[in-house]
Amino acid sequence: MCGIFFAASSSGPVFPDANTVTLLRNRGPDSFQIHTARHDCLQDTVDSSGKQKSVSLHLTFVSTVLALRGDYLQPQPLVDADSKSVLCWNGEAWKIAGEPVPGNDTEHIFNLFLESARGPAMQEKQEAVHFHDHSDESVGRIANLISSISGPFSFVFYDRFNSKIYFSRDCLGRRSLLQGVDEEGSLRICSVCDGTSMSFEEVDTNGVHMIDLAHLSLPDVHSPATANGALKTAPYCISTIPWVSTDNASVSPSRCLRNPIPPMNRSVPEGEPPPLRLDSPVLETLEQKLRQSLELRIRNVPNPPNFSPEQNAKVAVLFSGGVDCTLLARLAHEIVPLNETIDLLNVAFENPRVAAAANAANGGVSGSDCYESCPDRITGRAGHAELQRVCPNRLWRFVAINVPYKETLEHRDQVKSLMRPHNTEMDLSIACALYFASRGQGLVSQNVDVPWVVPYTASARVLISGLGADELFAGYTRHPVAYSKHGFKGLIDEINLDVSRLGKRNLGRDDRIISHWGREARFPYLDEEFVAWAVQLPVWEKCGFGTAGSADALVGAVPSNDGDESLPLSDGVSQSADAIEPGKKALRLLAFRLGMKRVAGEKKRAIQFGSRTAKMESGRTKGTHVLN
Repeated sequence: MCGIFFAASSSGPVFPDANTVTLLRNRGPDSFQIHTARHDCLQDTVDSSGKQKSVSLHLTFVSTVLALRGDYLQPQPLVDADSKSVLCWNGEAWKIAGEPVPGNDTEHIFNLFLESARGPAMQEKQEAVHFHDHSDESVGRIANLISSISGPFSFVFYDRFNSKIYFSRDCLGRRSLLQGVDEEGSLRICSVCDGTSMSFEEVDTNGVHMIDLAHLSLPDVHSPATANGALKTAPYCISTIPWVSTDNASVSPSRCLRNPIPPMNRSVPEGEPPPLRLDSPVLETLEQKLRQSLELRIRNVPNPPNFSPEQNAKVAVLFSGGVDCTLLARLAHEIVPLNETIDLLNVAFENPRVAAAANAANGGVSGSDCYESCPDRITGRAGHAELQRVCPNRLWRFVAINVPYKETLEHRDQVKSLMRPHNTEMDLSIACALYFASRGQGLVSQNVDVPWVVPYTASARVLISGLGADELFAGYTRHPVAYSKHGFKGLIDEINLDVSRLGKRNLGRDDRIISHWGREARFPYLDEEFVAWAVQLPVWEKCGFGTAGSADALVGAVPSNDGDESLPLSDGVSQSADAIEPGKKALRLLAFRLGMKRVAGEKKRAIQFGSRTAKMESGRTKGTHVLN
């Protein structure tokens, strides 16, 4: 995990302010470096004498580093001594061209960028600095390289060979990157919203964005940088190399990126589809694919700085006790060495509105009850107990993260700043839950019979998240609604919509929130190979709608709020696999096969309702309400 700041200006170097530096260092506490460069280039405009105008563009590169790969720290930005090309890389290249990348990936990625920019003709001529690839084949080589990278990333690459700047996020948007133009016309690209009043927008995940410095038309520094709230980035000649499906023959392969996610399988069964059962072959493949994805993300994690025999967890799970995260914890048990603890981070909030209602009903609630009665705390403790039962030779450390209302208010402005440009009530309630959960400060429980023991702060820098399971396997309450209204076609359309907008929704926000604590979220369900496999499955091998005993009668009885705290909790015990509900049925059956019968029956509950961050002050607040 790294923090990136980049600026391009014709009026002099632009540096991040003190607040932005602090935010970047929070993301990457292990290294902080600044590199500046000047690029002299001709503009497309001419002066009064008819001569082509020239301009000196000042480039500023800032990187902070959270070292999580290999056995050494690789400081950034990386600068090539010969060409003066520069890379700021915030990513995890798990595979390149299908081959795993062992150890530290940053320097390896930089060398590949340099090779792609230089090209074979330039290598033969040995004209590393002055040769210009007029055929523009370098763009195609850069596109091919980025297409070959499997893993989350955002980056800024200054290709000094060919006078180009590339910046991007991966197609699923798993790493944050924002862009904006300030009042002086300077372009800024950053992992976080900086301390200025300028407007930022998230870098689009529709492709890799390129600035051709050989064809630059800079804005007048005295003209306003915004018009009607829209960012005026056109003067920087930003073009986009798009992600396209491999079956799209209308786009030149030299000017596009190969999208690793294929089109959705839209097969509709003829009649009733075969039911998903514990012996269905797809479950074997599901376990294998998910295990492979998880292993890439938790194998060989380096020791954190405060690693000790007492605090020996390198990996923690953002843990609600639901099937998505508990299944990952169960599989992690078979990958992480037995002498290492796995921390389960479970967050619960004091919600004054819920507390007032409980006081009125019960004549008073003790301090601990407001946390222990949270839906996610109840399911979390049940999931912890089941993991202890199924995997008794593993130390599972349940971290009860209790957040008083006063503390929520104290941190609210910080959370709102980190989640920018997102700014709705739902954004805030979800961001608050992730903010305190990833901070990892709570009370430890190593015995299911003892609610808590002592204060504890998690040492793990790698946090495993179950995000993506609902989108891929039809886990939201809108999925049974879609099936009830429009059958399998409607269900497939809804799943396809969820998958297609993954990169444009909330992963950038979540990355800014979680990485604030010097930790990195990893998403096994969002591995490109796993997603590609899941979207090609026929829908009846992912969920159980449309089959006998699939609990379709529940459709219409499910509230649209995705898990308000007033909903009854399931008893969690699924004595029969046939009784498991249809949403995410493949994942639920896999959990059942791995011994977690209770977890297999847990209902879906949105994090803001399970942890009680939603509707803290008013029960009538809508999630879409825009914050002041």
